[in-house]
Amino acid sequence: MSSVATNAFAAARERLTAQVIDPPEKRPAYDVFGPPVAPLPALGGLPRSGQIAEAAAALDAGDITSVELTEAALARIAEDEWTAFVHVAAEAALSEARARDAELRAGRTRGPLHGVPVSVKDVIHVAGMPTHCGSDAFNQTPPVDAAAVDLWRAAGAVILGKTSTHEFALGVTSPQARNPHDRTRIPGGSSGGSAIAVATGMGLASLGTDTRASIRVPAALCGVVGLKPTYGTVPTAGVVPLSWTMDHVAVMAGTAEDAALAMDALRPEATSIAPAAGGRVDHLRVGLATAVWEGAETVVEAAVARQIEKLNGLVAAVRETDRPTAADFGGANAMGLLVSRCEAATFHRAAGLDRSLYWAEVRDQLDAADSVPATDYIDAQRYRAVLREEMLAVFREHHVLAMPTSPVLAPLVERADEYLTILSRNAILWSFVGFPAISVPCPTDGLPVGLQLVAGPGGEALLIALATALTKEGR
Repeated sequence: MSSVATNAFAAARERLTAQVIDPPEKRPAYDVFGPPVAPLPALGGLPRSGQIAEAAAALDAGDITSVELTEAALARIAEDEWTAFVHVAAEAALSEARARDAELRAGRTRGPLHGVPVSVKDVIHVAGMPTHCGSDAFNQTPPVDAAAVDLWRAAGAVILGKTSTHEFALGVTSPQARNPHDRTRIPGGSSGGSAIAVATGMGLASLGTDTRASIRVPAALCGVVGLKPTYGTVPTAGVVPLSWTMDHVAVMAGTAEDAALAMDALRPEATSIAPAAGGRVDHLRVGLATAVWEGAETVVEAAVARQIEKLNGLVAAVRETDRPTAADFGGANAMGLLVSRCEAATFHRAAGLDRSLYWAEVRDQLDAADSVPATDYIDAQRYRAVLREEMLAVFREHHVLAMPTSPVLAPLVERADEYLTILSRNAILWSFVGFPAISVPCPTDGLPVGLQLVAGPGGEALLIALATALTKEGR
């Protein structure tokens, strides 16, 4: 009996057969990602709102200690009923917090993350903590931190432990975990545990990954902010790979201001984006692709439409655009599936893991990818190169695109398998072409809904400026 995964692969290969990639000599995309386009300037100061900024101010003033912040987070983790955490390093976190407090007493601060408790997704190595990737087939305890974890530690963050993930990050549902707004529903994935942790106060930020939609979908479904940077701007060393040419290290936090501070610590050599919070947006042109509304649930469409209406009073122009089309989203979904799963299958074959221990849905994806010819993989990469150039042209007309992050609300746990390709439909394109994107919560009376904002390469500051303007407008 065919599964959702095998059917998706069959459809992707059929689509590739019908796809014209012009010109025939077009190079594959894995060697075309150049330096980010310089973003437009955004005026503003360091964020003054958001839990991280508030905690940093309180720590600097001596009104609270890192130990107290860490103890509060650990107390929340002790009540975890949603499977947010799979490993808690309480003693190590408290020891780290005590060291950060000692530095503050000595007059040393490492920046806004100094003494702030955070978590890390269980596909990212943390020294001395087990990495399982959500799987019974994988068990490593690395001696050193992943590059991104090392950067957060250098910025003073206190690592609480590891959060749950869809097995090997190969999905968008995290069905073993539960949505903190409704325990009968999934949190989204693959960074589901990170989203739960932030939404429930188990730390002030979480480090995750986004290969197709794995930060933005759970952020939308759990009501937090998920920020995916431009491809290649945050190091992926020490991340158990899903797809070498699509993996992004990304962050979740409670607000866009917090997400910006968390991201800046991961890109110390890049221009800071946190000062863009509260910055100028009245010069921005925002595009609305009509294709993003296809299949959107009524409550999602209404919540996002209200946010877009607010944009009309904030920016220079909000206009419909015919690109990206439904074919662009569909092509990115199909070709991104081929690229990411073929690369995943290569890693898993080399790792020599016992696939009989994998989740059936994950095993089906890798088994299907094993049979994809190298020519199909390369053609999918060639399609990617063409699509990226076409999307760059869209951002010559618009500074930012706005759309629902996911067209549906968090699905019921027992129906999660039906949503393999639906939840991430509006998100995959932007990982496929490597553009920055952020999901911010839309005000609702029920389950969370996310608004996705997308910019061209290097445009993270624009996203932060616009996201914080919308938040201010909504207060």
